[in-house]
Amino acid sequence: MPPVGPRVSTVVVSFNTREHLLRCLASLETVVLPLEVIVVDNASADGSPEAVAERFPATRVVPNAENAGFARASNQGLALARAPHVLLLNSDAEVRPGAVETMAALLDARPRVGAVGPRTLGSDGSVQVSFGPPLTPLNEWRQRRLVQGVRAREAAALGRAAALAAVEHEPAWLSASCLLARREALGAVGGFDEAFFLYEEDVDLCRRLRQAGWTLVFTPEAEVVHHLGRSMEQAPERARLEYHRSHLHYYRKHNGRVATALLRTWLAATAAGRWLASWARRGPDGERARRRQGDVLRLALFGR
Repeated sequence: MPPVGPRVSTVVVSFNTREHLLRCLASLETVVLPLEVIVVDNASADGSPEAVAERFPATRVVPNAENAGFARASNQGLALARAPHVLLLNSDAEVRPGAVETMAALLDARPRVGAVGPRTLGSDGSVQVSFGPPLTPLNEWRQRRLVQGVRAREAAALGRAAALAAVEHEPAWLSASCLLARREALGAVGGFDEAFFLYEEDVDLCRRLRQAGWTLVFTPEAEVVHHLGRSMEQAPERARLEYHRSHLHYYRKHNGRVATALLRTWLAATAAGRWLASWARRGPDGERARRRQGDVLRLALFGR
């Protein structure tokens, strides 16, 4: 008999999150399905590739010479994946026992489901918002209020998030912090759009999957713990700028000229106001704030 190949290929993109990455990979040891693990490292300076090679020798490590961004690094991993299902997993996330098996069983049972996402919990056990409606100005305003309320530990927001994450449903997008997708579906849409360096590449991917006729499913029967934003802590100013860049790219790609113009106007006005306010701050803090808001203003006005 020929050897049985993996049922699930796991792709983890890593950037300077060594200890979280090791815990992430350790959590995958609870998966009973045949599994292959691919770590694409975006030029980490904390010894992540070496630590993975020592602790998890069966894991394939792809070291990049530079930070290629999440979308491009994920596509590198997808190109190497051999299994019918691909688990996209953030390096600061940990799957709970049975989560991967539950999501894989759902894909096996429903041929038109292209991707499934689990209930995502924060480090403190509270529910994170890991899915949502189509990305439009009104929906974004509502979603932002919910996310900010959850972060502020407002009772109403926590209750709303928990209620949304208590039932299976078909959202417009699922977070790629933990996403089990059919490799066939990912291949059909060409994987991630590499014009997204960071942020909203998963929303764009999910939109294209749905446009191609695939269904997305959120299930509360699988759980993952996500220690949110550990990679972004390494370069917070660039992360914020890349968020705005991705946001504008998504709007240009999907939401039309009017909505894009409105977003650029709002972004420019907000950055200009903060740039002016930064002159009241002296020393290095004020200089950094002016530089940061100047970068956002140039992005909004000139696209760079």
